[in-house]
Amino acid sequence: METIRVNGVALEVQRLEGAAGRPRAPIIFLHEGLGSVAMWRDWPRQVCEATGRAGLVYSRRGYGNSDAVPDVRGAGRLAPDYMHREAWEVLPALLAQLGIANPVLLGHSDGGSIALLHASRHPVAACVVMAPHVVVEDLSVRSIEEARDAYEGSLRERLKRYHADVDVAFWQWNDIWLSPAFRGFDIRPDCRRITAPVLAMQGVDDVYGTMRQVEEIAPTQGPFEMEKLPGCGHSPHRDQPEASLQRVARFLADRR
Repeated sequence: METIRVNGVALEVQRLEGAAGRPRAPIIFLHEGLGSVAMWRDWPRQVCEATGRAGLVYSRRGYGNSDAVPDVRGAGRLAPDYMHREAWEVLPALLAQLGIANPVLLGHSDGGSIALLHASRHPVAACVVMAPHVVVEDLSVRSIEEARDAYEGSLRERLKRYHADVDVAFWQWNDIWLSPAFRGFDIRPDCRRITAPVLAMQGVDDVYGTMRQVEEIAPTQGPFEMEKLPGCGHSPHRDQPEASLQRVARFLADRR
């Protein structure tokens, strides 16, 4: 696994090869609130093979094998705009360092929100989001409270295999989502400014968000497609991997 230093922070990255021939925009994979490079498993490679595109997967700070966040429950606690900062400061710096312009963004959950925020200010070839958050719903808060309780049991052990510092990974996400300051999170105005094609996928049985999360993306300037997946929870790429793969490949087939 490779490490790239961005704004003084070492980030874990994985590069995936694309098909030979006509160059196409690479796919940047943006993980969920408890995700990492390893937690994607083999799905990014399958997407790159199905679309003929190169890919880049990276772990945000505090996740996977990227640098940890010091004093994550104190002075290092995330601010309510942490996804905005990732989208508008970290991701542009990472792309510039790698010489990548106008990529395809593919984000899950928090990563989907980051993809939408980045696309609202920066040029991208396309934006694919799975179970993104555009507002905070009571349903989401209840499920994150349940995750906090589960972390004291088996959840911590399950997550340890994916993160060098599992406590940093969990608490930076859980603390900010359950803070009163985060209840005002609302990126719908930003979504209205997206001009790139957007595909939004949402599981019908998602306990972290309702269909409102994709319905209210509603960009006013670019093409928008929405896919509601039956028999699917919060993770389309794990709950419905083949259906999700085919839908993404179909969406990107005619994009540059």
